[in-house]
Amino acid sequence: MRSRFELQLGARLKALRLNRDLTQEALAERSRLSVDAVRRIERGAFSPTLTTLLKLTDGLAISIETLFQSDGHARRDVAEVCAFLHRRKRHEVCLAWRVLTAIFQ
Repeated sequence: MRSRFELQLGARLKALRLNRDLTQEALAERSRLSVDAVRRIERGAFSPTLTTLLKLTDGLAISIETLFQSDGHARRDVAEVCAFLHRRKRHEVCLAWRVLTAIFQ
């Protein structure tokens, strides 16, 4: 029997994937997982391991925190940007900052 957690996680994963215009096949490739694994997780058919969750977050280019945030968080986009920048080198963050400030001036 599928648990509420598995169903919610599957729905969240699917929403994040669709938000990025990715097919299940594309996400599987980017995450180094089988397409069947992505399908089963999205259906809530099984609980993925932490390793699998980390592969999915890499494939989606998000943090693990973002994966578990509910859609009720209005500023989840900011959390995603912060998580992305956290993985960058200092000079890349400085460049991104210069680009953002130029765009919004």
